[in-house]
Amino acid sequence: MIAYLKGKLAYIDPTYVIIDIQGIGYEVKISLTTFGKVKEEEQTYLHTYQHIKEDGHTLYGFKEPSEKKAFLELISINGVGPNTGLMILSSLSVEELEQAILQNDHATIQRVKGIGAKTAQRIVLELKDKIKKEGISTGDGSAPGFIQSSNKLKQEALQALITLGFTKAQAEKNILTVLKKSGPDVSLEALIKASLKSSS
Repeated sequence: MIAYLKGKLAYIDPTYVIIDIQGIGYEVKISLTTFGKVKEEEQTYLHTYQHIKEDGHTLYGFKEPSEKKAFLELISINGVGPNTGLMILSSLSVEELEQAILQNDHATIQRVKGIGAKTAQRIVLELKDKIKKEGISTGDGSAPGFIQSSNKLKQEALQALITLGFTKAQAEKNILTVLKKSGPDVSLEALIKASLKSSS
């Protein structure tokens, strides 16, 4: 199995990329979340999953390990194939998906194209306990889970705000407020700036 690819970004589209590694182009399907993170890169590194069927091999790529983990959890569910898993992760951030599962929010999952009521219920039913058991708390009051896509971002912003004179509690509160409004794809600089404004 191909676990990751590191090479030149030869072509990029919102749904797939071609990575050139020593003259060989690997076509990799990606989510919109990953697209947003790699679109400005010349060299890229993607965590990959190789799906093998009789009629071909397909590579799926993810910028963050947590997104790949969420994808693998999704496709372990009966009725959720790789393309559906990718569609879910293109429609919902990994954190939004986790929150929907933990809160039994079937409606949010059903809003994803191609997801019916039964599939949404199955996703919640099969992943809720797994998220609770295997989750690692971020320590900032947010729900635990297999989703840690923005954990590093939060920690870096937290350190910056503490350095700027905030208490840890106030810094954490501001960061969470901003992330709820902006989503997990906000840049570190934008997160820090908005967190500074949040306290004024």
